[in-house]
Amino acid sequence: MTRNLNVKKLTLFVTTIFTLTLTTSSITPLPSEQEPKSVGHPVRTIVLDAGHGGKDNGAVGRKSNEKDIALEVALKLGKKIESEMPGVKVLYTRKTDIFLPLYERPALANKHKADLFISIHCNSANGTRRVKNSRGRWVNSTVRRPNVTGTETFVSGFNRMGEQDVAIRENASILLEDNYEENYGGFDPKDPSSMIVFQLMKNQYRRESIKLASHMQDEFKKSARPDRGVKEQSLAVLATAGMPAVLTELGFMSSPTEEDYMLSAAGQKEIVQHLFDAIKTYKTAVER
Repeated sequence: MTRNLNVKKLTLFVTTIFTLTLTTSSITPLPSEQEPKSVGHPVRTIVLDAGHGGKDNGAVGRKSNEKDIALEVALKLGKKIESEMPGVKVLYTRKTDIFLPLYERPALANKHKADLFISIHCNSANGTRRVKNSRGRWVNSTVRRPNVTGTETFVSGFNRMGEQDVAIRENASILLEDNYEENYGGFDPKDPSSMIVFQLMKNQYRRESIKLASHMQDEFKKSARPDRGVKEQSLAVLATAGMPAVLTELGFMSSPTEEDYMLSAAGQKEIVQHLFDAIKTYKTAVER
């Protein structure tokens, strides 16, 4: 079978890819009626990453640590997905309070050829002010900003897209339909001529990541929580993921009100439902 891509079919593939123009900090999703159709592939494996863990507490509130809330939400979300999304497998970067280097988290998703990578975190808003210490010297002191609240979801910064190349090569076969050899004239991920396809896949991952992040923010708004939007940031935990990947901030540990909400059974149930509904909406859209 020839190793050359079928030009006509590659052209059709190219026309389904849409590259978004982004600002440096935030992203405005397209209206749903203007969104191009996704390149459909089933969502079979989801990796849930509970941020921080072990010696890394993450953001610290009055009563709790980010690492514990993130883990509780990840485990509850995974259980709900497994019970209510038949055929979807959930993997966790951690299921207990252990420290895990950042690079190992997306590496797990790449190893298992996951279809989605979702990193769960809590935010914190701190400022600084000059105060005198016990020796009478002026020093910077951290000041909490309790009135800063809301949710935000991140996708990887545009400047880190090059770090996806290895993962994309490894995962390429599952990102095309099952009979990709027939449809794409013997497509070979190792062929240098396939680099154009890898670049298009990166653009596709980015678009799909933004779409999933937008669904998450839309769901969070249903609880009348402040919407801080979908943003891009140069995050190591997302940079090497060879699939759509997002990092969602559930709320601010520096806000007593939001910390109480994220700690409560009712609050976690609501957060899990929002995340589940966002994933379900995304899954339905890409599989249609």
